[in-house]
Amino acid sequence: MPDLDTLLFFDGKGEELALYGALCERLERRCGPMTAVVHRTQISLKNRLVFACVSFLRARRKALLPEHYLVLTLGLPYSLSSPRIAVCVEARPSRWTHHIVLASEDELDDELLSWAEEAYVFAAR
Repeated sequence: MPDLDTLLFFDGKGEELALYGALCERLERRCGPMTAVVHRTQISLKNRLVFACVSFLRARRKALLPEHYLVLTLGLPYSLSSPRIAVCVEARPSRWTHHIVLASEDELDDELLSWAEEAYVFAAR
């Protein structure tokens, strides 16, 4: 059961909350323990440091976004090249931020989870 802060973050967004729950479950199974810190505009997922964030960032033009979606942001030491990446920027030298739009549990596949696992390990260093 999500905590109160998480429920308030997803207020009125039941489909997004379910997708977030599935994402967290798969991340913990694949990567290991993590802590979720709820902020006003995002939820930060941490081990030692933040390795991922979940938000409702408009990572694409509104017309290209699905009705119900989350944006998963991953920090990696290199730039990923994939059509799944909506936006990729070098936030700092050797620190690339990748925004990935997620609309269904089908998108929580091995490719995505392997990227998240890399971000998890990168943040733990």
